[in-house]
Amino acid sequence: MKEIILIKDGELALKGLNRSSFEDILIKNMKEKLRPVGEFRFRKAQSTVTVEPADEDTDMDEAVERLQKVFGIVGISRCAVCEKDIDAITRLAPEYLEDDLLCARTFKVTAKRADKKFPLNSPQICNEVGGAILSRFPRLKVDVHEPEVTVTVEIRDTAAYIHGRQLKGAGGMPSGTGGRVCLLISGGIDSPVAGYMLAKRGVRLTAVHFASPPYTSELAEMKVHELLGRVAEYSGRINLFTVPFTELQVAIKDNCPEEMFTVTMRRVMMKLATKIADWQGCSALVTGESLGQVASQTLHAIKCTDECAGMPVFRPCIGMDKNEIVEISRKIDAFDISIRPYEDCCTVFTPRHPRTRPTPEYAREVEAMLPNEEEMLQRAFDGAKLKIIE
Repeated sequence: MKEIILIKDGELALKGLNRSSFEDILIKNMKEKLRPVGEFRFRKAQSTVTVEPADEDTDMDEAVERLQKVFGIVGISRCAVCEKDIDAITRLAPEYLEDDLLCARTFKVTAKRADKKFPLNSPQICNEVGGAILSRFPRLKVDVHEPEVTVTVEIRDTAAYIHGRQLKGAGGMPSGTGGRVCLLISGGIDSPVAGYMLAKRGVRLTAVHFASPPYTSELAEMKVHELLGRVAEYSGRINLFTVPFTELQVAIKDNCPEEMFTVTMRRVMMKLATKIADWQGCSALVTGESLGQVASQTLHAIKCTDECAGMPVFRPCIGMDKNEIVEISRKIDAFDISIRPYEDCCTVFTPRHPRTRPTPEYAREVEAMLPNEEEMLQRAFDGAKLKIIE
């Protein structure tokens, strides 16, 4: 029995004359994702992509699992391929879906006739296939509203495809179709979610992490590596730059009012992230901030930090509450890593009473208290270490 995987690519259908180039990038990403599994042939046709294994012994379960983490795919169906003949279809459908049908009490059949030359229309196909299933499994009942198993028959240009339920894909746009952004990642719950959400829109990620040894440990850095590894399962390769931040952070503590520690620190971070983003060809910065979640994430504080960014700052979590962010964190398997108790630089020298309504004018006055800021920024930039997260 020949099996293929049928890919539905969702909003790529809206791309008009550019659709083919988006599909080509999607296929390139799928090839990369499936390389450890084996060799596959890809074919674009009728708003879908068919993925056919070159070897009959290919692990199709692993292939499907991997494809569920490829952005740009909204639906995945593992299908049996059949000649376009109703007798062949009615023989194969009960056999191919036997395991699902044996465990069910109700079912229904749906048909999609993309090839209008096929002699039977969709209702007739459903009747024929449904009759064959009831003959094989007489205890089953038809339920067209809430069936336990849905059997789908698709009559396409070169063959008929038979499959059960369609699995949900990662959605979004194919990675590599939307440019590149720079993610500021701390090691908490929010920033990996922000990176995942932007990557879902087709952008490639560069990441910046600020380390402040001895106040932060190597375990905190390893935690960030693992978090980005979870995001990279969806986004693809991520360039991570770890920036030495101790000198700047100590200078802020020694020279600035305590109430402005966090805002001043974030202004400096924005400047450093912008330097790295420009160097890496990024068009925007990304943070995990959620409005009002902490003192540094009020509208006033955000206004103060944004003026130090030399490019747009995207905040995909800005209108979400913590429960919504945690839900996505769990979905991408990052939550249990995020809550490990290793301090990042954002929790070092936290002010007891942070200023929640700073003005840009006051923030600039405070930052001007830093001695030789430009020299410290350049040393931090020069000391950044690159690690490739695959």
